[in-house]
Amino acid sequence: MADASRALEPSVILVATDLSDLERLMPFALGQATEAGARLILLHVLPAGAGMAVDGTGLPYYDAKQMLDLTRKALEPWCEQAHSMHIGCDGLVREGDAAIQIAAAAGQFRADRILLGTRSRSRLGKLFLGSVAEQVLRSVNLPVMTVGPEARLPVEVSGQQMVVLHATTLREASRPSAALACEVAASKRAKLVLLHVLPPVDEMERDGLATGQDSAALSELRILAQETGAGCCSVVEAHVAHGLPAIEILAMASEIGASLIVLGATQRLAFERLARDRTIYRVLAHARCPVLTLREPEVKAWAEAGKRIAIHQ
Repeated sequence: MADASRALEPSVILVATDLSDLERLMPFALGQATEAGARLILLHVLPAGAGMAVDGTGLPYYDAKQMLDLTRKALEPWCEQAHSMHIGCDGLVREGDAAIQIAAAAGQFRADRILLGTRSRSRLGKLFLGSVAEQVLRSVNLPVMTVGPEARLPVEVSGQQMVVLHATTLREASRPSAALACEVAASKRAKLVLLHVLPPVDEMERDGLATGQDSAALSELRILAQETGAGCCSVVEAHVAHGLPAIEILAMASEIGASLIVLGATQRLAFERLARDRTIYRVLAHARCPVLTLREPEVKAWAEAGKRIAIHQ
């Protein structure tokens, strides 16, 4: 597991790319590397057998060297651009299972963060997180920052504060992720917005439950905001919304101009139930800013680091 303080200011960022997403990933990678003084490792994994070619007689043969050379040439311009910005950057090509190779490279180079792209593909409107991204989220104990196809670099406006959005379930297990989000916001001197999505109004009224500003959830969320803000000395706002979680999270992110969404990926919420609850899939696929997601053990480590930082402030 990576050290939480290193995760806030990474010294090594592993950029996992399928080459088609480099134009989208690299502006974020270069910006983060510049801000943290980090080294970039650009990794592309060739599927087994990707170097198959056909000779003059029509017989297939394996030309690994040609495929490796082509891939390295695709990475070289980005490495050169990084070097021109005084950022250490190396291109790396591996062969095999992409998720396994990404995890192995993260360990080999002691990466503090993984940056990768996600895809939204379907003529029927169904959303899919790329299978490689899903496997990486399941397998590594590192912060994974995903950049969806609609993500854009934030436009900095003089005098305007950055905003970090954290969507919370208000379960006890979600409190560490709130502390994580606050530490990220504090490190960027950003405002933190906590959001809890309630069921549709008619459903709650049918059950005799108070809604909106009168809901018990908002009272609890305000308490969480006070506790979280006191722990990291950041501006924290609390909001509730009614409807489908993914839609409301994305709508709030757009409304407040969020530059980052933080999701606490507890095992039960984010992974075991993904087949039934596709909230995280939809957010990762359609967010207009990066989404920082961590497995449960890493969230806990960040929360403990947040407590230590707060004590010394």
